[in-house]
Amino acid sequence: MPIPRPHRGATLNAASARFNLPQSEVDGDWLDARGSIDGAPSPLRTTVTVEHPRTIITRNASPDVPFDRSINPYRGCEHGCIYCFARPSHAFHDLSPGLDFETKLFAKPDAAALLRAELGKPGYAVAPIAMGTNTDPYQPIEREWRVTRGVIEVLAACDHPLVITTKSDRVVRDLDLLAPMAARGLVAVAMSVTSLDPRIAMTLEPRATTPERRLAAVRALTDAGVPTYVNMAPVIPAITDNEVEAIVARAAAAGALGVSYIPVRLPWEVAPLFRAWLDEHYPERAAKVMAIIQSLRGGKDNDSRFGLRMKGQGPWAELLKTRFRIARTKAGFPDRRRTLDLRCDLFRRPAGAQGELF
Repeated sequence: MPIPRPHRGATLNAASARFNLPQSEVDGDWLDARGSIDGAPSPLRTTVTVEHPRTIITRNASPDVPFDRSINPYRGCEHGCIYCFARPSHAFHDLSPGLDFETKLFAKPDAAALLRAELGKPGYAVAPIAMGTNTDPYQPIEREWRVTRGVIEVLAACDHPLVITTKSDRVVRDLDLLAPMAARGLVAVAMSVTSLDPRIAMTLEPRATTPERRLAAVRALTDAGVPTYVNMAPVIPAITDNEVEAIVARAAAAGALGVSYIPVRLPWEVAPLFRAWLDEHYPERAAKVMAIIQSLRGGKDNDSRFGLRMKGQGPWAELLKTRFRIARTKAGFPDRRRTLDLRCDLFRRPAGAQGELF
């Protein structure tokens, strides 16, 4: 049965199925900006359904990502990022990729126990596990459910390598686990920073931590010895691409080891949601934005082919690549992205794991 979340205010926009939250419920400091733009919100409830999967590690064979396994503690994501490529996955639950994806969430409280069981199998071969590949492991419900922390506790106890991608400063909460793992070469964090402009960020990512708090988290992580990177993902043509140089510079100032980017992707139902968002917030340039996106994607809204989906193609893609290269050099980053080399030789199987669930 779905478990209601505490009251969350919202202003629903029918065209784009978006909502904005009051300060008391937002994962950031949006009070002044939101108050002047949105006015008083109306009620909306978020629910969390407990999910009991049989396994917790998801495998993939994609040549576009540097890992072959991941863990997703949650389905759906409260951050509500309009561009999120994971939105269509909610259709597996007969739910919409729009508002349902943001408000009808699924939590996996058995994740830590399932992980212990899988790591304890005799045939398990260690390799870095990625978190944050589908939905954010540090979205607001992690505050109460703590599923992500439970998973990290298991990995830390087993000296298992881990890569975390997030756009929340809540990751700093777990420095007591992450810092010792980092000292043993077992963890790295990628912080997503899409825009430094609070007005853009609050409409793109209405429940995510503010950009300034994300950069503060980068500094806190690096000061604690955790290798941390900044990922400008996605880059949205004619909306956020003008911030490339500024974000690279701020990443360097925060102590990040490197910075990367991914042009916006619009698979399946994400494309019409994104178009509705453009029509609402940027009607004067919506046609231009989509024209550039289609030039990146072979004349379509999206191109899912391996080797192209993460970087795009054509003159605009080449220009973006050049701008990042120049910005990295100016900011003092190495010419090439540093290889993420986490240790796998320290892994220890959990004792008594296989019978834990039974």
